Amino acid sequence: MKARLTASFLAAAVLVILLPAAFAQFTGSVKGTVKDEQGKPMPNATVELQNNDNGQKYKLKTNGKGEYFSLGIQPGKYKVTLENNGQPIFQLTNVPIGLEQPEATVDIDLQKERANQAEGGAQAAKGGKAQPQAQPQLTEEQKKKIEAAQKEQMTVKTLNEKLAQASEAEKAGNPDQAVQILSQATQMDATRDLLWARLGDAYRLAGAKKTDRAQQSQDYAQAAEAYQKALQIKPTAEYYNNFGDALAKSGKTEEAIKAYTTAAQLDPPGAGRYYFNMGAVLTNTGKTDEAVQAFDKAIAADPTRADAYYWKGVNLLGKAKLEGSKMVAPPGTAEAFNKYLELQPNGQFADPAKQMLTQMGASIETSFGKGKKKSK
Repeated sequence: MKARLTASFLAAAVLVILLPAAFAQFTGSVKGTVKDEQGKPMPNATVELQNNDNGQKYKLKTNGKGEYFSLGIQPGKYKVTLENNGQPIFQLTNVPIGLEQPEATVDIDLQKERANQAEGGAQAAKGGKAQPQAQPQLTEEQKKKIEAAQKEQMTVKTLNEKLAQASEAEKAGNPDQAVQILSQATQMDATRDLLWARLGDAYRLAGAKKTDRAQQSQDYAQAAEAYQKALQIKPTAEYYNNFGDALAKSGKTEEAIKAYTTAAQLDPPGAGRYYFNMGAVLTNTGKTDEAVQAFDKAIAADPTRADAYYWKGVNLLGKAKLEGSKMVAPPGTAEAFNKYLELQPNGQFADPAKQMLTQMGASIETSFGKGKKKSK
């Protein structure tokens, strides 16, 4: 007689998907316009910022008007490189961002830069010095642009203050307060993807602290809505990953799977993480076969992700059968647990993995695929 295995340690298996690290408390922003050698806006160019102190890089794309913008830049001095079709074509050094003022404006006009270089070369050849040029009077249009830039600068300063306040509230264990602050920020400017994403983070934190199921569900639904608005502005893998978590916690498993799949497509090098989170959701909803497939994808994307092997083994063991007094697990179960032990011999699941191997009557391998230590 064969019977489906029902063991208490399987029923107790629960996965936890961690929230991303909180947004840095103090940040600056940068904006600018890029023009080509004909003085025309340069769309789809890349402006790379590299921090002189720690090497951190930010890659920003120009829009159809040659404009680029980003919040959340760590203050410091940067090397600014303009790239077109993947090739660097211009560079600035020691550009301060977020130091003297919250927002930095870094415009790049290749026509003017080439003209300045040509003029400098001509003056050097003549042994003379360039004569100072008279400053032209500003037109009304230029004055309006300056006023708009100043207004933008004040807006960005206020938004950065809101972000800092929200981070402080979260650190103090008050995510509901962070939700209020970030909701105010999105009302001030609904065009910033980062504000909506941070609001989604705050709602998820708030939901995790609630004990009332209805309130929890409402917070997670609000988180999903906030992430969706961030994605409408800027679709990134990280936003889709967090969107998937909020959907899963709202009970929308199928939609969560789609979000994780999109995240993996947008960020192939990080696909192991997104497929693992997909497997976690499927495990928690009892979809064993689909969970195994998700963990296999996580392993294929990142063969060193130890936890994926463990939870694959747990899901396979859930399909084990009893033949008399003997437990018969599906093929690959023992291999999954032993691979986990090879990668994490002292990991948090090392003892449960050994216990499950023992109950299966399988060997515990101290070095997977090499030497074996027979379970007692």
